Amino acid sequence: MAFTPTLTQYLLGQLAAHPDRKDLVLIMSDLATIGKIISRETNRAGLASILGAAGSTNIQDEEVQKLDVFANELCKNYLRTTGHFCAMASEEEDTVVDLGGEGKGGGKYVIAFDPLDGSSNIDVNVSIGTIFSVHRRLPDLPTAAPEHFLQPGKEQVLAGYILYGSSTVLVFSFGNGVHEFTLDQSLGEFFLSRDRMQVPKKCKYYSVNEANFKYFQPRDQKFVTYLRDELGCGARYIGSFAADFHRNLITGGIFLYPGVDKKGTGEYKPKLRLNFEAKPMAFLLAHAGGLAMADSEEILAIKPVDVHQRVPIVMGNKEVMREYATMKKDA
Repeated sequence: MAFTPTLTQYLLGQLAAHPDRKDLVLIMSDLATIGKIISRETNRAGLASILGAAGSTNIQDEEVQKLDVFANELCKNYLRTTGHFCAMASEEEDTVVDLGGEGKGGGKYVIAFDPLDGSSNIDVNVSIGTIFSVHRRLPDLPTAAPEHFLQPGKEQVLAGYILYGSSTVLVFSFGNGVHEFTLDQSLGEFFLSRDRMQVPKKCKYYSVNEANFKYFQPRDQKFVTYLRDELGCGARYIGSFAADFHRNLITGGIFLYPGVDKKGTGEYKPKLRLNFEAKPMAFLLAHAGGLAMADSEEILAIKPVDVHQRVPIVMGNKEVMREYATMKKDA
């Protein structure tokens, strides 16, 4: 019988091979615990009366779900006690959360997270996720300085997501490969399910909200048509970013959320957040042999100008993404 390592065993192996990674190993263990708790609550949401809207909106002017509130408070309250972070930023928070005077001290790192990606799908039992991005804190700055979160994605030291679906999976990278662990609910432990993941060379699917097609820029419309009619990719769109990303990471595909102009003003507005969604997924994709772009720029090269900055996203199979880059130049 083949031996399947647990997350704990894997992290201990990382610690033995990279003693300088001790804090990051402990951070990953803490994030896994958070994932277990959210997985449990998600699975019993209907019984625990935490389905439905909370009656408020977040900084993005999006309706907040009750489980959003639970996940956000859990992440903040748990992570502030670890002593690893000087500050955190959440998609649900207007401002950076200062941890300099809390927990065990200032902390060497900052973390940005989307506590519950795709939360509008909670009530209909569609996969949702938690996305996280970790940077080293910048020297000589106040603990809650927004500049900590204005670092380009290539400077991330840990990124990943936890997907709550038919099973709960944890996907992450320290920058030396992408690894997937699946939660055994009966044992309360994550087990390695895919090691050193690579995006398949064949682009099988494309994932985009085609209801917005008429609002895309012509060059984005051209690319979607190319994927569908020339490459023969099948259309698969869940509407939870982590879920769509996970499928394409495993099966090979392109995810798109370009800017849209629904008012006919010529201004194409993006939706997804650079810090909370684009940067961590681009980091994973880069270490799995893929490529992520925002218009003509690689996402990992973008230096944010605002903690809640939004960017258009196109990401997936590298060869197909190169075709997209060519189309952008010719547009």
